[in-house]
Amino acid sequence: MEQLLEILSSLHPDVDFAATVDLVDDGILDSLDIVTLVTEIHAEFDVTIPAEEIVPENFNSAEALMALIEKLDEE
Repeated sequence: MEQLLEILSSLHPDVDFAATVDLVDDGILDSLDIVTLVTEIHAEFDVTIPAEEIVPENFNSAEALMALIEKLDEE
């Protein structure tokens, strides 16, 4: 989780990603941020996020993103 929080913080240093749960819904993360996240997650965790998983529910919080990474890592 710490690695993921570092990636998120590099995008928006002013946001408390550990406590925020509406990153997409509140407009904190935009489409460019999500593309960057998908790339960074692939590089850091060696996990490829398929297009069908790129939905707001999976990117609204660090916790949701970590759950997605762990799910994909098991496949």
